[in-house]
Order: sequence, then structure tokens, then C-alpha cells
Amino acid sequence: MEINPSRRLGLSDLLQQMMRLRIARYCGASVVALGADMGSFLILLQVGMVATLASAASYSLGILVHWLLSSRAVFHDTVAGDGLARTRQKVLFVLSALAGLALTTLIVGVGDYTGVDPRLAKVLAVVASFMLTWGLRSRIVFRGGE
Repeated sequence: MEINPSRRLGLSDLLQQMMRLRIARYCGASVVALGADMGSFLILLQVGMVATLASAASYSLGILVHWLLSSRAVFHDTVAGDGLARTRQKVLFVLSALAGLALTTLIVGVGDYTGVDPRLAKVLAVVASFMLTWGLRSRIVFRGGE
């Protein structure tokens, strides 16, 4: 990304240039997927679903939303074609999501065990999980590109 220093960028220009960066698009996809996850989790709790089941269902929705956004807006240039290659990529994507979930669970669990405020542990876990899944997805799941 090349920016002309003599030209002042407006907010719209700056946002357009940021969205050209894969990591910025990935952050956006992650925020939308997290919103789908948390929103559906709260709705499912409100209608009386058991928290564990609501958490699993909402996390699964978040994975689906993230796949759709990642494959169409973040890594669109490295998505596998139809068939076995595409299925393999989807499986790797889900495995990366499960790795993120495992890391999140570990961090929150250790935090809880050691007396760390669970909200702080969750924030740390979200950051760590984001870094892990970004690394896995950009280097393994969607090889190539930028």
C-alpha cells in the first residue's frame, strides 16, 4: 500500500486503503462473526436454552459467518475451487476455529483457577485466539496471496 504524503486523506480514503489490507479485512470479519456468536448466544439464553448448548450453537454460527466472510472478502484470492480441495479448506478452517476455541477455553480456565477476573481472562483469550487463528488461516488454510 503506497500513500502519497503530499495528499491529505479523508476518513473515507483512509478506510478504503485500510480495507485493501488483508489483516484489516480479517479484523472486520472477526468482529462481525463475534457479533453473530454473542448475539445469538444471548438470544438463545433469553429463550431458555441451556448455556452450554447455546454457547456451542452460537459458536458454530460464528464459525459459519467467519467462513463466509473470510472466503469472500478476506482470502477471496486464495479460496480453493470446488471439490476435494474446497472441502479440505473448509475442514482446515473449522480445525483452526476449534484450535482458537481450545486456546480460549484454556486461558479462561487457567485464569479462573488462578483467581483472575474471568472478563479479563476472556479479553486476553480473544486476543490470543485471534492471533492464533489469523496465523493458521493466513499460512495454512488459505495459503498464498499477500
